[in-house]
Amino acid sequence: MKSFVLKFLVFFVSMSLSSQTKKQKDINAIKSMCGCFEVNFKFAETFSYSKDSTYIPSKNYSTGALEWAQLVNNDKNNIIIQHILIAGDEENPYIIKHWRQDWIYENSDFYFYDHDNKWNYVNKDHSDVKGQWSQKVYQVDDSPRYEGTASWVHVDGRSFWSNSTDAPLPRREISKRQDYNVTLRRNHHEIFDWGWQHGQDNDKIIRKSDEKDFVLAQEKGINNYRRVDNGRCIAAQDFWKKNKDKWDLVRSKWNIIFNKKDDIRLRKKVDGKSLFQYLFPLEVNSSKKQISDIIDRYIF
Repeated sequence: MKSFVLKFLVFFVSMSLSSQTKKQKDINAIKSMCGCFEVNFKFAETFSYSKDSTYIPSKNYSTGALEWAQLVNNDKNNIIIQHILIAGDEENPYIIKHWRQDWIYENSDFYFYDHDNKWNYVNKDHSDVKGQWSQKVYQVDDSPRYEGTASWVHVDGRSFWSNSTDAPLPRREISKRQDYNVTLRRNHHEIFDWGWQHGQDNDKIIRKSDEKDFVLAQEKGINNYRRVDNGRCIAAQDFWKKNKDKWDLVRSKWNIIFNKKDDIRLRKKVDGKSLFQYLFPLEVNSSKKQISDIIDRYIF
């Protein structure tokens, strides 16, 4: 009997340590996406399924940037990374608050993109997300963009996370294409010794209420984040130190909205301006009420 109990305890401790080790590997992989990176974005349309013989595919897209990925929250179950673009000459840069990614362990609350600037709230059973991490991606104004859940995989010297989820049109296409309205994103994040890569195999979808989705075309995307000396991103780090309190208030307001667990639909513009055009110029000491009132105007 004692032998059985001892074996059981050894097995239990071994399984517990194994689980902890796996989660720590996940955390290390996520946090390795922080730092200063030279980023290269490449996209190419691969297949088209249009019934229109005059269909013109998107041109190949390629651009680069210097980007700082700031660790904003470092909780064992909630890691927030804010991306900040450094544009122009590095000696006299122009700083732009970019996208944000939140990683939440065993999260069960989701806002999945539908279409026409609407996100539907979905609550998953805990058993469906056990051991998984949700990646929640936000726009430059911290409004929702897309999110999904999957397990980080560490095998054969590789660490990666893959997920499929619906999203609005990417910024590089939203002003050029009106012939589709949803992107099915197949995201693959993989960590390398030189940095990390965000790979995409996407469907360009025409979605209408009460109709079957139509895949208009597909595309391949590769975004490489090559790590460089953090000193090249000092301007972005200084920007965040100066502006972080304002954006803390913005995130807090959005969290109040998300915690209601209702579907969300946003106006694209108010008085001819996008939300970021109101938030970006705000003073760093802007009040909670001022920020809240601006965001409320976009929700309906």
